[in-house]
Amino acid sequence: MARHNALPADRAPRDMPVEVERTSPAIPDLDRLIHERIRLGIVSALAANSSLTFNDLKRLLKTTDGNLSVHARKLEEAKYIACAKSFEGRMPKTEYTLTAAGRKALEKYLDHMEALIQAMKR
Repeated sequence: MARHNALPADRAPRDMPVEVERTSPAIPDLDRLIHERIRLGIVSALAANSSLTFNDLKRLLKTTDGNLSVHARKLEEAKYIACAKSFEGRMPKTEYTLTAAGRKALEKYLDHMEALIQAMKR
């Protein structure tokens, strides 16, 4: 049978973390979909360019085909980016653009990050 070694609150060791109630205003939750590094890179790159091909994004973000595909698909499913597939000669071409919803989500994300930075400076 296992023993429970918890100490009463008034006898907790001094080096144990103590929950402190925060009095500062609540910081908004970040958009977890955009917050991931590759996805943030995709939407940021598309915000600065009218469109980018799959290979452009892969080169810019220094990632693999599989990694980029997975993250781009998540952003597509959320309607943050749009994908157009075509052929250039016999070569397939995948081109991405940032949607209005994606631009709005990125702006909101950046506002949240600015709020975090300002809160940390106080």
